[in-house]
Parts: sequence; structure tokens; C-alpha cells
Amino acid sequence: MKTTGDQQLVKRINRSVLLRLLRTQPGSSRAQLASHSGLTKSTVSLLVRELIDEGWLSETCLTAANGVGRPSTPLQIDAQSRGLIGVEVAVDTLRVVSVSLLGQVLWSTQEPLRGTRPQDVCSQIARLTVLAQAELVSRSVQLSGLGIGLPGAFDEATGVVRFAPNLGWRNVDFLPQITQALIHAGLPPVPVHVQNEADTAALSEYEFSENDSKDSLIFVTCDVGVGAGIVLNDRLFTGTQGMAGEIGHSILQLDGPLCSCGRRGCAETFIGSGALGQLADTQRSGQYLGVLLQNLWTTFNPSVVVVGGASCHRFPGMVQVARETLQNYATHAGVTAPAVRVARYGLLASAVGAAALVLHQYLRPMHPRGHLVGNDVPARDEALL
Repeated sequence: MKTTGDQQLVKRINRSVLLRLLRTQPGSSRAQLASHSGLTKSTVSLLVRELIDEGWLSETCLTAANGVGRPSTPLQIDAQSRGLIGVEVAVDTLRVVSVSLLGQVLWSTQEPLRGTRPQDVCSQIARLTVLAQAELVSRSVQLSGLGIGLPGAFDEATGVVRFAPNLGWRNVDFLPQITQALIHAGLPPVPVHVQNEADTAALSEYEFSENDSKDSLIFVTCDVGVGAGIVLNDRLFTGTQGMAGEIGHSILQLDGPLCSCGRRGCAETFIGSGALGQLADTQRSGQYLGVLLQNLWTTFNPSVVVVGGASCHRFPGMVQVARETLQNYATHAGVTAPAVRVARYGLLASAVGAAALVLHQYLRPMHPRGHLVGNDVPARDEALL
């Protein structure tokens, strides 16, 4: 005998199946969704009606022939009724965006980070998040969740930032602090998800891409620090304690320059913004970036590599050199290198990806859920249903 919890989980899975189908095949009819999902037509009709009523889906004004019988009504993700808020905490900047379920940026702002103490960062996040929420309300858009990208290793199991060296954080119990700050600022109850800012940047490309990422993608971000967000087999790969992707501290040269972490020859000493600011020519740094991309490619075999961050934005020539370096390695090995492109959302990639983190979790019901503002326990899935 199935429990209520089992039935709710099955329902969430079925809803996510339909949403994911319509993300990749917009304009599908109810009958086509039933055929592609394996669900019965009656189940699809019931779930589609719920998703339309809740603002996740909308019907187009067009009709499409569906063989013999009545013409069917195409369905699509509703880009107007629901929105997501994303926050990027960079080393010296705070960026906040609101986006639609399809990734259109509806509103954005940024300002200098006013302090690096956790309580100060949480207070600033909360204040700007409330501004973003007000913008959504002015558009009659319902907030479905908040995502936050941090420049450090975030442990999803505990809600603790294990290590954020450029903020001076170690073992910071972040989730309770940001939850209380959001409550104090007056944000309505919504799920809150937190992840490393390179991971969120990867999701901006993966969740809102034009289907060129398939099921694997790596996003390399170059700023004060250097990191990688890794999506493998349709899931974020974060490691045991959120430490995966800390490529800025992979060694590119034995006995190289001293890094802030205490090691020598780290990638950050060659392609971090501190190193780049001292160079008149970024040719050499572009080659080091190319070596880093080559190592990531042979380790993870992604379908696409995306590069972004302030340094890549400031020195676009470095990206071109890196692409050429990677291609040279591939040519010598007689294999095909993955596509390499620049970030679609530019400097907003991590913030947009933080919003995409909410969607990423919702579309994968078996994932751990986020926390709910206004509650001391992990958010129930029904909060998004």
C-alpha cells in the first residue's frame, strides 16, 4: 500500500517530466506529452491543468493538427507568471537578478560588497532581494524561489560554507543566517538554495541553454579566484563537501609563484585577476588557461566548455589563445576538442545561474530540497506545488 508521501513524490516526478519535456520540445500537445512521457492521457490532462493554473505552463493561441480528430492546443513554459531571483556574492561585488522560467533577465542590479562578515553579507543580500521581489510584484509575477551563489565551497548536507578564502570564511553556518536575514527583511516564504558561484554559473548555461550542452558542461570562471562549475549526467558535480571544481588551486607549474592558499604554481597565480593585472600581454596567461581547459576536458569529457568571469570579460584575447591552445592539444592527439564559448550572460552568469539553481532542483525531485524562508526545517516539496 502506497503512503501519501510516495504518492506526492510520484506526482512531483510526473510534473517534472512534463516540464522538462516542454523545455526541450515547446509547443507539444497533451497527446504528444502522453506519448513521449509514457503517462496516461488522463494523468497528463490533470497535471497540465494544475501546471497552467499555477503559472508553470501556458497554452498558445495556435492549434496544431494531431492526426484524425480535433486539433490539439500547443503548450509551453509560462515565461510571464512565475519568476526566480538569483544572487551572486563575488569577492567585491553583489549582483542580484530576477529572471523568467525561460531565463530572460527581467531586472538586475549590482553594488559593491559593503563588508565580508557573514552577517553583513546576509543583510545586504536580503535588502537587494526584497527590491527584486518588489519588481516581480510590479509585473504581477509570482516568486518561485531564491538561489545564492557564493565564492567558496558550500556543503549542501549541512548548509555550511566550508571554505571561502577570498571572503575570509571557514565553516560559516550560512543557511540559518541568510534565512533569518530574509525573514527580517520581509521576504515571503520561498525555497532558498545555495551553491558555489562557479556551479551556479554552469547552471545558467545548462538550464537556459539552446540544447548545446546535452548532459554535460563545464563552466570555468576567472576572476580574483578561478573555479569550475561541473554538470555531469544532468547533475551538478559538487564533491563530498562542495569542494569539487576548485581548479584555481590545481598546480600548473612546479615551484611556481606563491599562491594565497600557500601552495606554489596554482592556476590562480597565472590567470587570476591579480596576476593578470600585472601583465601587459595576456598571451602566456591564455596558454595557461588553455592547459587548464585541456586538463578538464580529458578528465570529464564535457560536450561544451564555457568560459566567463571578470578576467575573461576584460581580456577577451586570453580566451581566444586558450581556445587555440586547446585545439592544438586535440590536433596533436588526433581527437576532436569540445566546443568552447564565452558565457551567454556575461558578468551576470553566476547570478542568473543562482536563479537557475532553483529550477534545477525543482526539475529533479529526487534531489535534496532547499530551505524555506520562514521555516526552520528543509522546504517541503509542496511549497513549489
